[in-house]
Amino acid sequence: MTRLYNDPAAFADEALEGFTAAHRRWVRPVGGGVVRSTATPAGQVAVVIGGGSGHYPAFSGLVGRGLAHGAAVGNVFASPSARQIHSVATAAHGGGGVLLMYGNYAGDVLHFGQAAERLAADGIETRTFAVADDISSAGPDERAKRRGIAGDLPVFKAAAAAAEQGLPLEEVLRVAERAGARTRSFGIAFSGCTLPGADHPLFTVPEARMAVGLGIHGEPGIGEEALPTADEAALLLVETLLKELPEDVAAPAGQRAAVILNGLGSVKYEELFVVYRRVAALLGEAGVEIVDPEVGELVTSFDMAGISLTLTWLDDRLEELWRAPADTPAYRKGALDTPEPDRDGAPVTALARDTAVPAATAVPAATAVPAASDASREAAVTVLAALEAVARVVDAHADELGRIDAVAGDGDHGIGMRRGSGAAHRAAADAHRLGAGAGTVLARAADAWADKAGGTSGALWGSILRALGTALGDRDAPDAARVAEGVTAASAAVRGLGGAEVGDKTMVDVLVPFADALAAGTAGGLALTEAWDRAATTATEAAAGTADLLPRRGRARPHAEKSLGTPDAGAHSLALITRAVHGALLDHH
Repeated sequence: MTRLYNDPAAFADEALEGFTAAHRRWVRPVGGGVVRSTATPAGQVAVVIGGGSGHYPAFSGLVGRGLAHGAAVGNVFASPSARQIHSVATAAHGGGGVLLMYGNYAGDVLHFGQAAERLAADGIETRTFAVADDISSAGPDERAKRRGIAGDLPVFKAAAAAAEQGLPLEEVLRVAERAGARTRSFGIAFSGCTLPGADHPLFTVPEARMAVGLGIHGEPGIGEEALPTADEAALLLVETLLKELPEDVAAPAGQRAAVILNGLGSVKYEELFVVYRRVAALLGEAGVEIVDPEVGELVTSFDMAGISLTLTWLDDRLEELWRAPADTPAYRKGALDTPEPDRDGAPVTALARDTAVPAATAVPAATAVPAASDASREAAVTVLAALEAVARVVDAHADELGRIDAVAGDGDHGIGMRRGSGAAHRAAADAHRLGAGAGTVLARAADAWADKAGGTSGALWGSILRALGTALGDRDAPDAARVAEGVTAASAAVRGLGGAEVGDKTMVDVLVPFADALAAGTAGGLALTEAWDRAATTATEAAAGTADLLPRRGRARPHAEKSLGTPDAGAHSLALITRAVHGALLDHH
């Protein structure tokens, strides 16, 4: 378990602050993460990686020459927000464009995709690449749905080494694609991980058993088997990976592979070496030439007791890039010349209003607000009350939401929703004190929710609040029809952003019927409070109905059968929120 922390909500920020203080030779802090402290040649492609905290040395520990130019760091097991990624990428950009790289998780895909759009709007040529190496999370015919685990490292390194050679952005992207297509990983675990402040692990493994095919966010394994000996574990890992070779590799004999035996947090290095001796022997017997193997903690999951094996099948070009030198806080290979200092960069010191966030990670908060009418500022009072009600109901049900999420996911939905809703309320209160109208109050809340929650829920709730804010604006007093229009726009935005539809067992199963019911009620002449009441009842019923669905998206998808009989956590939290907002509307109508 995680024993040393202050405020659990500040853990990731404080950890990154300490990391940058300890490694100034390699990194400097910027809003949202870190970038290299050494100069990058003008015109070189910037490889910016990122993901949630809790995986060290991924992602901040891999920033330095020969590897990443910057890392955007999210909260614990939550992707960084689009604003944070944009901030890091802007600081890392040296004129040659940006390649954003991350593990293939829904929240990361959403936030990095949004960041790429913002960078492109700034005139910075940007590409994205999601690593999808975990063979247990989807079959060979659905490789695009696989999650990214320890295979992040060889794929990141291949792309970064190509960038160091001065290749243009499109060629660096092609290298990443080639490395990704030739990388496979598989993992096992003997116990789950416990997040800072939690009193129990995200999942448990029965005595004398192991979980097979797990991720790195506290998700339970795909299955369970009897606890193996070290040699039996090695055999399972190697045999499983050798069953699925890249399309252009006919047989393992005569092939070269970069091999990573990765510890997930609690397995000691000596244990890893015991396993690796057998891994090496088995690969040798299969005719595989091992190239520069890595044994150690490279992509972790807090204190999870587990290991994973990664094979990247090399050709001459990939071997050259794998062997290329690198110098980062947590990963070093070969020798590099003495670096030039980055004389232009300086640590970001502006803090967001949330005082729990240190200068190392905060994206500076906006201060001045657009002009607003008296009517809109009055409506902002109701918006603020609604956001306060949202934060209260989420806080009251956070443990329940985590329990529901842990049935087939990683159990952090309650934590993320608490962080996001609390930050949204604080940002809204700040904007209101500055005289903002309803639209700006919601826009500031949207950014804060996305920044602090991260993950899929952060991106989706950010889009919900922003769509509402756009509909309400800062000029007029919003009527019932305008509010319903905003909710309908929010429903469309969430479906467009996440790609989910009704029946996928997501929040969309609640948001769509809620928006439809609210629109029908207001169109029929009902007052907003009455129309919202009816729509909230519809939302509650729809959330309960998700218990009968199988998830088709998100981290719960590989564990679909486990979720039968349990409602979707995102759908349930949305239903709770709609009812809480109704109470605020009654108090302020």
